[in-house]
Amino acid sequence: MAKLTLEYWEDDGWLVGRLVEVPGIFSQGETVEDLKENIQDAYKLMLESEAMERFPTPRNRIPFEVRA
Repeated sequence: MAKLTLEYWEDDGWLVGRLVEVPGIFSQGETVEDLKENIQDAYKLMLESEAMERFPTPRNRIPFEVRA
């Protein structure tokens, strides 16, 4: 579990926030709890995206049979 800093402000009736230590992670919510949940989701999506980038995109496909 990473301990990060959530910085937030009010904008047009919404709470908008970002993770100070992770550039590009922004979200919003109606309440602080909503904002925290949404920031958590954005952080998880970023981690999943980074994990997927480690695998090359498949370029070739062929039929293949496995003998049991």
